[in-house]
Amino acid sequence: MSLDNTDPLQPILLGPDAGEARWWGDSLVIIKASAETSAGRITVIDNYAVEGAAPPLHVHHNEGEGFYVIDGVLTIWAGGKAIDASAGSFVYGPPHVPHTFVVRSPTARFLFITEPAGFEQFVRAVSAPAERLTLPPLAIQQAQDLANMTAIATRYGIEILGPPGIPTSEEPV
Repeated sequence: MSLDNTDPLQPILLGPDAGEARWWGDSLVIIKASAETSAGRITVIDNYAVEGAAPPLHVHHNEGEGFYVIDGVLTIWAGGKAIDASAGSFVYGPPHVPHTFVVRSPTARFLFITEPAGFEQFVRAVSAPAERLTLPPLAIQQAQDLANMTAIATRYGIEILGPPGIPTSEEPV
């Protein structure tokens, strides 16, 4: 039996910088576990981002999503409640729960954990292979097109509900 990580019945054994590195908006993400490597059970994505990084308010219809903060501080908004999540914090939103986050520290590192697997397919569709393990160049960051991302998200069961950032009481959810 081979331990090449293409057989979903095998353990996933990756070092700190190993995995599929991609530039996604203003973040470096490294896919650690995917549908291909976990027999469809789980996606784990290591995310490096800078202050102000924030996805649009959205909801996953196919998977639940957890956030585990390794370093830095995020404000995570899920289902109408917000938490300032620092290192060691964990937040989970089941499918169909609107959520978003904003990086509040100069840099942050956190894991996206989704179940079942499949979220990485959306990430691949809206990102580019990272040429090196650094945050993406400004040209890559500026190339993110919200209208295009919204259309792609729909194909993966993700619904964009609003702009990036934490909703205020004036913004309908």
